[in-house]
Amino acid sequence: MAEKAAEEADEEAAEEADETADEDEEPGRSRSRDLLLLVGICLAALLLVNAFVARPFTVPSGSMEDTLRPGDRLIANQLAYAFGGHPHRGDVVVFDGTGSFLPESAEPPGFWDSVRSVGRDLGLAPAGDTVYVKRVIGVAGDRVRSTGPGAPLTVNGVPVDESAYLAPGDQPSAVAFDVLVPNGKLFVLGDHRSASRDSRDHLGEPGGGFVPEDKVIGRADWVVYPFSRLTGLDRPAAFAAIPGAGGHGDQG
Repeated sequence: MAEKAAEEADEEAAEEADETADEDEEPGRSRSRDLLLLVGICLAALLLVNAFVARPFTVPSGSMEDTLRPGDRLIANQLAYAFGGHPHRGDVVVFDGTGSFLPESAEPPGFWDSVRSVGRDLGLAPAGDTVYVKRVIGVAGDRVRSTGPGAPLTVNGVPVDESAYLAPGDQPSAVAFDVLVPNGKLFVLGDHRSASRDSRDHLGEPGGGFVPEDKVIGRADWVVYPFSRLTGLDRPAAFAAIPGAGGHGDQG
């Protein structure tokens, strides 16, 4: 009997020791779980912001100098045209050029294409070579004209003073054109006109170089990196004098 009582006492002591060890470890495990939960919530919030609110993009070329330079990191506001909004003349927009600047792919997207697309939507993968950054010059219903070197562009018959953003030494356009922007489309140009492949270069192609509004990813609102170039991208005042709203309502 004495031996049995001793064994029971030893078992109770071992159980108490285990419970004490569990109690000692519990605060550490709890902190770890809380930290992991916090990290998960932050990652989920970041992914949601990238997917639906603001997406980061890296400027790939000099076609928008000096407004944007190669390597600039900018934020595209994806809510700028949500809920019935439309791009305005003068806005700098990020868009998918497939179907306007680039032909539609004849091949259906494969599995990894879909994965990369989701990664780009969430801001986890580079935007790819189908994404462009340009300035909106004409919206639906606008007539945009150029008579070539030495003359300003006109929108709905009004000359546009582009000196605030054109690259130094650049002409508004070295080529003449006269276009009427179709409904649901945009006419876009780079600020560095002599180094930009934009709507002018695709006038004779299917789609005429006009960018469908539903291909616009967002309005470029901020340059956030490098920090020395931190700035907001405001709509130039030159477009305020143009009559008509191009079928988009108030362009103010």
